Amino acid sequence: MSERNKPGATDEPLELSSPACLMHELTPLEPVADATGHTFVLYHNPACSKSRETLALIQASGIQPLIIECLKQPPSVTELTAIVRKLGIAAIDLVRKKEPVFLEKYSGKVLSDAQWIAAMVADPILIERPILVHGNAAAIGRPPENVRQLLAPETR
Repeated sequence: MSERNKPGATDEPLELSSPACLMHELTPLEPVADATGHTFVLYHNPACSKSRETLALIQASGIQPLIIECLKQPPSVTELTAIVRKLGIAAIDLVRKKEPVFLEKYSGKVLSDAQWIAAMVADPILIERPILVHGNAAAIGRPPENVRQLLAPETR
């Protein structure tokens, strides 16, 4: 371990790899709220290409959503119930049916909305993503262009 990397070594300034890193360190992106105070919330999985594409589309529109990594911080039953309501779909329509956990535990089962929501809370990998929520509306970013309806200024 070099002198610089030893715990407690503070005599040298921290070097960042680029000015962009420094800029990010100094000005973290904050979630954007609209005129009504509603924040854009993105339920996101950074390992998912569609989720990354959706986040890029949102940010390109000038909006920085509050990002919730849905596999690390899954929504609660209450939150997921509200999301399903805002999407205007049945809970089963938010379930990823090609996931191994679905095939192993749920395939062929007929469950109520409450039971599907409980299943998604228990196994968050089942939750379709990304999901953008804003106010009383939500959209699934598959394809990413689906979230544009929430980004249009007239819908804010």
